[in-house]
Amino acid sequence: MSLPHAILTALLEKPSSGLELTRRFDKSIGYFWSATHQQIYRELGRLESEGYIRALPSEQPARGQKKSYEVLPAGRDELARWTSASQDPKPMRDTMLLRLRASAVVGTAGIATDLRRHLDLHQRQLAEYEEIQKRDFPPGKDAPQDRLRHLVLRAGIDLETFWTQWLTHALDEFEHLDEQ
Repeated sequence: MSLPHAILTALLEKPSSGLELTRRFDKSIGYFWSATHQQIYRELGRLESEGYIRALPSEQPARGQKKSYEVLPAGRDELARWTSASQDPKPMRDTMLLRLRASAVVGTAGIATDLRRHLDLHQRQLAEYEEIQKRDFPPGKDAPQDRLRHLVLRAGIDLETFWTQWLTHALDEFEHLDEQ
């Protein structure tokens, strides 16, 4: 149920066309809630039919024109209801951890190589998040909205920091396995 709420959030931040929304999604919300462009367009249609958003009036004929959407009061109310509701954390499901556990039974062939690849991916993501932090959250940018957005980014930074540290430790363990 979170994709519609992610879209409502993005549209409240800035009314957008579907194309603009998918591009913004790829550069922000998509870091922690991914969706394909097709899913976003499908959800825009659903949100519009439910009366949560509307296409803004166009100055030109609609045929072939991109529609821009804005959130209606019912959409804002739904987003407020959803943000105030209690929700339990989702259990972690990580294929790499499962593969590592399975390798204890069937052997470790290929796992260390993939651990190194994962480490590289997490290091790159961490560097990207740190660059966003430097660019978008300079000292003194502390309006409540900015602080909340920064808090979300900090979660990404902290998670990537955790994974880079854990993967480094796991690779260390693999080196010691080879020595035994």
